[in-house]
Parts: sequence; C-alpha cells; structure tokens
Amino acid sequence: MIHYHGTPCGGVSADLPRFYQARHALVSFARPDDIAVAAECCQSFCLDNGAFSAWKRGHTPDWDEYLEWVSEWASHPGFDFWIIPDDIEGDERANWKLMFKYGLRVRHAMPVYHMHESLDHLERVIKEFPRIAIGSSGQWPNPGTASWWTRMEQIMEVCCINGKPRVKLHGLRMLDPEIFGRLPLASADSTNAVMNSKSNTRFGMYKPPTAAQSACIIADRIECHNSAATWKPSTQMQLWT
Repeated sequence: MIHYHGTPCGGVSADLPRFYQARHALVSFARPDDIAVAAECCQSFCLDNGAFSAWKRGHTPDWDEYLEWVSEWASHPGFDFWIIPDDIEGDERANWKLMFKYGLRVRHAMPVYHMHESLDHLERVIKEFPRIAIGSSGQWPNPGTASWWTRMEQIMEVCCINGKPRVKLHGLRMLDPEIFGRLPLASADSTNAVMNSKSNTRFGMYKPPTAAQSACIIADRIECHNSAATWKPSTQMQLWT
C-alpha cells in the first residue's frame, strides 16, 4: 500500500526535504505550498482537487484553474494520479456529470465515490475507472466510527469479489492503521503526520526540536503498517448475506 501524506508540512523550509525524502505526498489544490519540494524529494505524489477544504469553508474551487495546475505537473516522472472534481454534498447525477466532463477515460484521473451515494452508483463508477477513491460524507463523515464501518462493509461487498478488490481503491482521510489495516486499499491519505506534528502533548517532554522531525516520526510509525490483503466481512455482515 502507498501511504500519501497530506501537505503542506509547515515549519522552516530548510527542514521540508527531511520529511518528504523518499515518501509519498498528496498535494491539495487548496494548499499547493509544498508542491515543488514534494515533487523534488518524494518517491511519488498525487494531486487533490481541494474540494473537501473548500467545502469546509463554504466555497467552490475554480475547476478550470485546477485542471491547469494539474497539467503543469502531470508530466513529472513522480506524478501518480489526480482527483477528478467532485461535489462533497452533491447528488449522484451532479458528481457523475463532473466525472464525465473532466475525467472519464482521461489518463491518471481518479473519481471519488462518496459514501452517502448509492451502491448502484458505486457499481457504475467501478465499471468506468481502474482506480477510485472512497470519501467519507453525508451521515458517515468521520472514518472509523461504528456506523461508518457498517456502511463500509456494504461498500466493500460491491468493491470486492471473494475479498479481492475489482479496482484499485484509495481511502481519503484513511491513513490510520486501525482503518487501512482492515481494508484492501492500494493507497490512502491523511494529514495526520503534519497536523499532529504541531501538538505539544503528543511527545511529552521529548518533543523533537522541529515540526518536520515530529512529522517524520509519526509518518514512520504509520508506514510500518500495510493494508489488508483481502476484505474479510464481519460476522454480522456474513449473517446478512
């Protein structure tokens, strides 16, 4: 599994290569601060459309500007994929239009399936794209909760055959070993390392001297874990089927 660490890292610019060196980064259109250093130092990087950050602020990204930004970096040898524009709270028709307009059969384009959307819509997306992202939304906004796992079990039953994914799966905001350790993800992302590196309590009296060093320690711990090889439904799900 590829662990994509959300950016920007923050801190002193001279410390950034230490964090990004040989890692994998997800750079958001909403905060492209570290794109140059990530592209230079990382093993690979992917580009996020910034829809989640914009949604939290009540804004809508300029998708034409986003696509221009993607085109600037898509030819870089370390570039992996870009996330197709999506509407976090939009209905299936609205999001399918965005997929069709911007990403259908476009190289390295990855759509987002929102967990509040129907399983029929998920089936449709799987048939059209070789890699899809799963995003927590609607009544399931927080990864890892009990209700979220109930919904995820339903989603995995569509995504997998005999426990094996039909397409490459990417978990948005799922870079938590307690989550990706149970899911057969090809990749996942989160800003866990960056955000928690600024905590004054996480390391106690032995806090590293810089935020980049703190982020390195957290990232190393995350990267020690891999995703599940196959999907294994819970006993409750087995009783339903």
